[in-house]
Order: sequence, then structure tokens, then C-alpha cells
Amino acid sequence: MRRTVVSGVTGTLIAGALIAGAVAAPAATAETRHSGWSEARGVQLAAERAAAQGIDWADCPADWGIPKPIQCGWVTVPLDYARPNGKQIKLAVDRIGNTGTKEERQGALLYNPGGPGGSGMRFPTRVTNKNPLWVNTSKAYDFVGFDPRGVGRSTPISCVDPQEFVKAPKADPVPGSEADKRAQRKLAAGYAAGCAERSGWMLPHMTTPNTARDLDVIRAALGEEKLNFLGVSYGTYLGAVYATLFPGHVRRMVVDSVVNPSREKIWYEANLDQNVAFETRWDDWKEWVAANDATYRLGDTAEKVDEQWQKLRAAAAKAPLGGVVGPAELTNFFQSAPYYDSSWAPVARILSKYAAGDAQALIDAAGPDLSDTAGNIRSENSNAVYTAVECADAKWPTSWRKWDRDNTRLHRDYPFLTWSNAWMNLPCATWPAKQNTPVDVKTGKGLPGVLIVQAERDAATPVGGAYELHKRLKGSRLIMEKDAGSHGVTGIANACVNERVDAYLLSGKLDSRNVSCDPHAAPKP
Repeated sequence: MRRTVVSGVTGTLIAGALIAGAVAAPAATAETRHSGWSEARGVQLAAERAAAQGIDWADCPADWGIPKPIQCGWVTVPLDYARPNGKQIKLAVDRIGNTGTKEERQGALLYNPGGPGGSGMRFPTRVTNKNPLWVNTSKAYDFVGFDPRGVGRSTPISCVDPQEFVKAPKADPVPGSEADKRAQRKLAAGYAAGCAERSGWMLPHMTTPNTARDLDVIRAALGEEKLNFLGVSYGTYLGAVYATLFPGHVRRMVVDSVVNPSREKIWYEANLDQNVAFETRWDDWKEWVAANDATYRLGDTAEKVDEQWQKLRAAAAKAPLGGVVGPAELTNFFQSAPYYDSSWAPVARILSKYAAGDAQALIDAAGPDLSDTAGNIRSENSNAVYTAVECADAKWPTSWRKWDRDNTRLHRDYPFLTWSNAWMNLPCATWPAKQNTPVDVKTGKGLPGVLIVQAERDAATPVGGAYELHKRLKGSRLIMEKDAGSHGVTGIANACVNERVDAYLLSGKLDSRNVSCDPHAAPKP
């Protein structure tokens, strides 16, 4: 799961829906002309078509920024699996072949980086960039990335004008009055309405189960009998839903930094849990900064470091730094420290510079770049998909009294992210499309052992999610990086984790019991 502050976003309608990825539907047969198909039968039909058609691989378009020898292609899927002969959409995929011999090849490894709204199209560059953590695995597998439905090149959706989306400063996410709350509620409702205006035809179909069905069609298009999958963050929930819907189609599955798959947690309660976990990791960061006071000069206790943060926040609330960095932008930037240990030193360095009288580094890091048109389109699209999927996956509370009560209570003890998180998700309270009942994630017939990887102090996907998924998927094994908090453990050098991930992907080997690993190398100032 990903965080992007959207407080204060407004938008205007651009003429023309973003439907460049839509393609003509195949002709209906007597058997499929009606709309009474089950989604299971619909995905089976779509997978059979995809297997017959395959993927026409070619060099990636120059403006995609994907280097040779990686190749790109398209997979066609139904917009609605209950109507497999209805409107079709195209999904962008890319791949690089295994680096080992023909005999070493074990198939394709598909990847989802999270979100919802993240693009997996950079995954094959782990091979071209010779990422040392993936050298062994890449000998056996083609690395395959894809843009999920609605993302990037895969029939992208939009909710507001991208340039309006990134404008700053946005409203302070922490309300100082009832009027502030009313203003934020109006913005959230306006954002939901903008999604309906710009992308309403896609919204009912922007669900995790549909993305899991898409994943099965991609598997078939690749000519793979079974799926090898690596999912990080939201990608773990996508993997869990796929494993539930298609247990007999799974060969190897690694899920890293786990979303709690309980129906009661998806998605409202999961976001409340995030607020507590982010505060815990934010406190860890302040303790670390204080321990390195000789470097950062921000105070030798966590309380003194917090005073510097509060001073900065108050100054930005009074007069946005550089005219563009207010409290919302500060929260958006500083949350990278609870997210990733690799951000601890860079974030501390920028706060240290500000405290010493140099605000420019902070303005450059936290302020918007209105000239980055392509980047702003990606950012707006990613946020639109995040909202669309989470709002459609589950039924959200519609009572403002509940939102207000829950977030006011949490803010008292966990103020760092609580209100920012609430405003980001509040469009779901007035969502203009159907909201569904989440999939009941569980073990199905034929599901092999799944490898679960988690950092104990992860802020974005709290540790309870890993325990819950392990309980639900029989035969799974859990690798826990103790006393660590980085989100995305498989991307970090830690031999205890890396060697087990390699062993599982290369031979299917799982430990006889769950494993605790020491944390990776601590951040250095």
C-alpha cells in the first residue's frame, strides 16, 4: 500500500475519456451472446484466447524508457469477466529472457510492486542493471512486468487534471476546526465525482479480483501452465486473491510486506492500522536521529527531534516554504523515513539543513515540479487507481460521524499520518460505483506452499497482516526480519532472507518452520 497526500486536490474535466487501450470485442457466439456468464467461466475463456494468441513481442516504444533487450507487448482482457465478449481492454507487458541455459529455465516470474496503482514494467531492469540480489533467480526465470488495468499504458484512468493534482500547497491535513473538516469533505466528494466524470466506465471493474483474473490471462498468454509470482505490498493482496481464485494455477509465490487479507480489514480498518504503525516507525526514526546528534544537530533525545519537526510544521502552516511546501507536502515527504530505512539519513540531512537555516533542499525535495508533465500524469494516474481499487474492493463507511470519531481518536496518540490518511481515503465514503464484498482469502485445492516475507516494524503493512495471511494459507512459511521496518524486504541485502527466497524460487524449498532473521545493516548517518 502506498501513501500520497491528496488534501486540497481539485480538478477540471478534460474532454474525451482515457480509452486509448480499448479494442474491439471478439464476435459473440451462440453460447456466449448472453451476459449470464460466471466470472470463472469468463476468465477461462479469456485465458484460452490469450493462450492461442500469445504475445507479439517487440522492442519497447522509445517513449516508454525501457532499454533493450527488454521487449514489450500487449495482452487483451475483458473489461467485465461476466461478459467476456463485451468491451475488451489492453494490458501492457514486458519481459527479458532468463540469463541461464535452456535447461536452467523454469518459466516466467511475474511481478507486482504494490499500490494499488504501481507499475511493474521496471521489473526486467533488475536483469539489465545486474541487480546482485536477483542474479541467481534470473538464470532460471524470464522476468515479466506489467501495468495492471487502469495503470500507465494499460487503459489508464484519471480523476483530476494531472497538473491540478500536483499543485501546492494543499490544505493542512490536520483540521483546526469543523470548517476545515467540511472543506476536506467537500474536496473528497469532488474527487470521487471527478473519477466518475473522467473514468466512470472503468470504475465498476477496477477491483483486485479482476486484476487477479487479468494475471491469469497474462499467464496463459505467456504460455505458462502455472504462475510464478512476486508481489510486494498491495501485490501481496493481489497474490493472496489470485491464490484463492486459482489455487491450482500457482507454482511458486513470494509475497513481501503483507497487506492484512481479512475481510474485516479490507480496506477501512487496514488504513487505521497503518496510522498506528507509521507512528511507531516515525518514533524509531526520531530515536535514531537523536542517537546521531553529532551528525544532525537536531537534539540528543527523540523529544528534541520532535520539537524540530513541530517547529518546521508550524512555520510551513504559517507561510508555505518557497510558497509551495505546507504541512501536507511535509507529511508526504517525511513519511518516506517510516517507509524505508534507506531514507532515514537523507531525510534527517534535509531537516538538519533546514534547522541550520537552509530551506532550499527541503523545498526542492518536497515541492511539486509542474514542468514534469509525464511524471505528474503518472502520479495522478497512480492515485486514481489506488482510490478506484480500494473503494471498489469493499464497502466503506458512509457515515461522517464514524470517520470523524475514529480518526479524532487515533490522532490523539498517532498524529503523524492519521488525518492525511483519512482525507486520502474519504472519497470512498461517497464512491459513485459499486462497492463489493472482499474475497475470503483461504487455501484452495492444489495450492503449493507460499513464501511470506515481512519486516517486524513495517509501517505501511503492519506485521499483523503477515501473521493473518500465514494462518489462512496452509503450508505457507513466514520469514520475519526482526526489529526492522523497511517496506519491501526482498529488495534489501540480507543473506538470511535473500538465500531463502532464491532457494524457494529455484527449487521450491521451504524451511520446516517459520524463520526469524536478524535485521539488515542499520542505517548509517
